[in-house]
Amino acid sequence: MVSYKRLNPENVQFSGALLSQDHHRPVQEDVAVPQPDNTSLLPRRLSCSITRAVLILGCLLLLLFGGWLLHTIHWLRSTSGQAHSPPSPAPGQASGPVLQAEINNTVTAARAKACSVTPEAWRFDCYPERGVVVNRELCEARNCCFIPASSSTRGKSRKNGIPWCFYPPDFPSYALVSLNDTSVGLKGTLVKDVKTYYPGDILTLEMEIRHETETRLRVRITDPSSSRFEVPISVPAAAKKAENPQYIVEISKQPFGLIVKRKSTGTVLLNTTVAPLLYADQFLQFSTALPTPFIYGLGEHRSNFLHNVEWNILTMWARDVPPMEQTNLYGAHPFYLVMENGGDAHGFFLLNSNAMDVVLQPGPALTWRTIGGILDFYVFLGPDPGSVIEQYVDVIGHPAMPIYWALGYHLCRWGYKTSDATWKVVRNMRDNGIPQDVQWNDIDYMDNAKDFTFDPTKFNTLPDLVKDLHSHNQTYVIILDPGISSTQPEGSYWPFDEGLKRGVFIKDAAGKTLIGKVWPGPTAFPDFSNEATHEWWYENLKRFHEKVPFDGLWIDMNEPSNFVDGSTDGCPRNSLENPPYTPGVLGGLLRSKTVCATAQQKLSTHYNLHSLYGLMEAKATASALKRILAKRPFIISRSTFPSQGLYSGHWLGDNRSQWKDLYTSIAGMLTFNLLGIPLVGADICGFSEEPQEELCVRWTQLGAFYPFARNHNSLDMEPQDPTAFSPLARAAMKQALLLRYSFFPFLYTLFHHAHVKGLTVARPLMFEFPKDVKTYGIDRQFLWGSGLLVTPVLEPGVDHVDGYFPEGLWYDYYTGDSVRSKGEELHLSAPLDKINLHLRQGSVIPTQEPKLTLWTSSGQPLHLVSALSDDGSASGDLFWDDGESVDSYEAEQYTYVVFNISQNLMTSQVVHSNQEGSFMTVDSASFYGVRDKPSRVLVNSQEVPFSYSENQVLSVAHLGLSLIQNFTISWM
Repeated sequence: MVSYKRLNPENVQFSGALLSQDHHRPVQEDVAVPQPDNTSLLPRRLSCSITRAVLILGCLLLLLFGGWLLHTIHWLRSTSGQAHSPPSPAPGQASGPVLQAEINNTVTAARAKACSVTPEAWRFDCYPERGVVVNRELCEARNCCFIPASSSTRGKSRKNGIPWCFYPPDFPSYALVSLNDTSVGLKGTLVKDVKTYYPGDILTLEMEIRHETETRLRVRITDPSSSRFEVPISVPAAAKKAENPQYIVEISKQPFGLIVKRKSTGTVLLNTTVAPLLYADQFLQFSTALPTPFIYGLGEHRSNFLHNVEWNILTMWARDVPPMEQTNLYGAHPFYLVMENGGDAHGFFLLNSNAMDVVLQPGPALTWRTIGGILDFYVFLGPDPGSVIEQYVDVIGHPAMPIYWALGYHLCRWGYKTSDATWKVVRNMRDNGIPQDVQWNDIDYMDNAKDFTFDPTKFNTLPDLVKDLHSHNQTYVIILDPGISSTQPEGSYWPFDEGLKRGVFIKDAAGKTLIGKVWPGPTAFPDFSNEATHEWWYENLKRFHEKVPFDGLWIDMNEPSNFVDGSTDGCPRNSLENPPYTPGVLGGLLRSKTVCATAQQKLSTHYNLHSLYGLMEAKATASALKRILAKRPFIISRSTFPSQGLYSGHWLGDNRSQWKDLYTSIAGMLTFNLLGIPLVGADICGFSEEPQEELCVRWTQLGAFYPFARNHNSLDMEPQDPTAFSPLARAAMKQALLLRYSFFPFLYTLFHHAHVKGLTVARPLMFEFPKDVKTYGIDRQFLWGSGLLVTPVLEPGVDHVDGYFPEGLWYDYYTGDSVRSKGEELHLSAPLDKINLHLRQGSVIPTQEPKLTLWTSSGQPLHLVSALSDDGSASGDLFWDDGESVDSYEAEQYTYVVFNISQNLMTSQVVHSNQEGSFMTVDSASFYGVRDKPSRVLVNSQEVPFSYSENQVLSVAHLGLSLIQNFTISWM
């Protein structure tokens, strides 16, 4: 455990207030709950060696200069509450200058001693403001330690982010003054006497600890005297305290801090005693030690899957910007997962939507720094990483089950220019026998970029195109931006006229409709926190659907994006627009390329609701589509927030046609699976810059294993749909997409488990091999579910790829050849037309013969592929329904079958069945790893023909087995 040790006043003096308040000293016997043990995550700190000298000198000085010292104490107290300015010179310099110098030297020495023993890795930044050159005077005005880097390391220190100004061990903080039992845990009062350096310091807080479940702990810290904004998403409420929690909570009374330990191992999961708690009106901050540097999540950022803890600041504030490193991107997800020593994992979720910085440092430690709301956080105990995600989505909501065609291949671009040009691409795909389920249009289809319109000249055949798609069992998706044109003649544009009449638009600080600028020019922005807006949105969609019967919606620009900062009339000058502390948002201002922070919405100001805009729009859109289509809604959103998976999927934004973007897409896909949004993918072949043929082939191979697979590119770029390339490249892309379609039953079942249990679809290797530390940083490979390993090529000009295979038996998916790994990298052949796939021992994967759409593919008989373990066992399952009904699982309108293999016998167990399942048959099966050639194969006790190859693959075909009837396949 890291100790945030408080030095006694006789050791170091920072202010008269500290010196004179006896109740600030730690009194262990008053603590009502157990204190943390003495085990430290840091080397033991040196104690102050000058204690006795300071005491003696202090007594002499008090006897000789008592009056002068009392005056000095009074001055120190008066300066301790000042913020953002250095302290004034002390009075009385003319009397006793020599003795005063001695006192100052003593205080300085004590401060330097206390500060110097803090290792660099554990220095928590006391002056995080950007654009300020922090000097000693500014730093010490905040009662903080100032240790600049030496001249030899100064450049490195500045670059690496090591703070020069950091909190001393006895920085003024809260004390726990009362603690009482509640029905779900504990409730206490926190008090501090000394104000810190941000305005609006809240000196009395209420702290509530809720033992909600055995594996979920919740802590809320609020202002008891005034209500503050809280994130308006539905979370479960615990009725009683967990009886046998897997965690231990310890409380440091003074200074206040929480320590959460895993009961089974003693591992410290949360330790907020490492730095002070700050709680002001617009600045809330706390820090925690981390048990290891293996931390994941914290979206949305472009980075490796495993975050870098070397002074890494991750800012959260939804922003329209192409993915780039060290930048706040489209969504905000204040959740992380940490791997612990030994393979356990835990998660942490801060339920806060305000702009924030999350600071990672090499202690390892983490600091949350937000500028509004409350501190409301959860700790999830796992203990395995998959269980952590299940527990997290139990709080934020399980992802929706997607409509079946959402898992097909989607084709889009900005720049089709006409409906006939769009139609031509669809026909080319059909003519070349390339699978495609969904055709999209970007804003080209609109009449002058106005929502709920289509260009009557360039897209005059759009209704006919949609009709043609439907006749070929294909579907159509359109883009919608939230900005509503505000400059059309009155009475000519119903969406704006009616919206103005109903008062559904965001208003400026003066109460007038806020006008920004997006594609159609001056625009108003719907306020989706208002239920009246949901009805207006539904009516607009319904009216347009009667003209163009679209099947799904792409909601873009919903950070919300604005081409001007704030509004066309600017924004007020106040603390919401220019808070005391601004996190590291791109542009430096909260209003940068969005609406004013002071903008008024139904629930609160935009200052609080900004990063929730995409979530609220998705919720309104999902509700509207259910009413219009009476099917599962298909929505892809650019901006996201926790619980988004209930309503939509996500694509990773406006990437580039570069190999680096191909690689980073895997980390993005895996991260969003951790965040409860499994329907995710990147723009295949890249959005901006000219597409390269080899890159596009490799990207199509990887994209075939994105949960959401869409090819999309930008205006004025060359076409990059599969038909635009050479015959060799086209054939390789076609093969990859047919491969995806053959896996549809498996992928659909994975989404069922995501919906019902909260499991991931695209899965990091460490989830299945948590004790193998070599898997912790892998983001060049991934799994589908627990059993299918994907190893793509991510570099140009190669025909081999290296992939890590955790310990165990693996099978080449295409051939059944076995590979036994000790936990090592293998060199794999990867010609341009191949993506490497391997089955993990013990897996049963349901597949189908692929067709050009999932509607026709889904009617094909099943082929079961089994990868046997050393003991001959394997298992798998299949979920099946009509593919589009809302809540089919909840309504029990589905079929679910479990497959098990043991001792040369496969059994199917029909757990639940319905009519849809009765149309399905199992036609063939392959068994990888059958060591001895069988003499007979029996299906339901009837002997059937079979084949057996030298690589130990047993195959049977022409079975005609009903999916909803139990069957057996055995060999001897």
